[in-house]
Amino acid sequence: QEQLVESGGGLVQAGGSLRLSCAASGRTFNSAAMGWFRQTPGKERAFVAAISWSGGSTRYADDVKGRATISRDNRKNTVYLQMDNLKPEDTAIYSCAFHGGYDFGPGTDKATFYDYWGQGTQVSVSI
Repeated sequence: QEQLVESGGGLVQAGGSLRLSCAASGRTFNSAAMGWFRQTPGKERAFVAAISWSGGSTRYADDVKGRATISRDNRKNTVYLQMDNLKPEDTAIYSCAFHGGYDFGPGTDKATFYDYWGQGTQVSVSI
């Protein structure tokens, strides 16, 4: 079973940047697709970005495209989410997710695609 631990959240002013990290503890990270989702109170979990096992393919939600960059370091079992030009509407709890498998198809933006989840890290963007 994979354990995922996010870090890097915090309070930032609008226009600022944050880099979120997600460290995985298992042995299968190198063959897993990874995703980032975010959630605010009373709303469904929303897709942010995803990356294939090799890092060769990525996918972004429309509302973060051009402001977010997902990357991974398979030597460190870690996936990153760089968020730039942050807006107040980016305020949410950000969680990383793990899919055990080499596939990276149209379903990567669905929460049901993923097998394991981290606890999340809070990102707050002030005006």
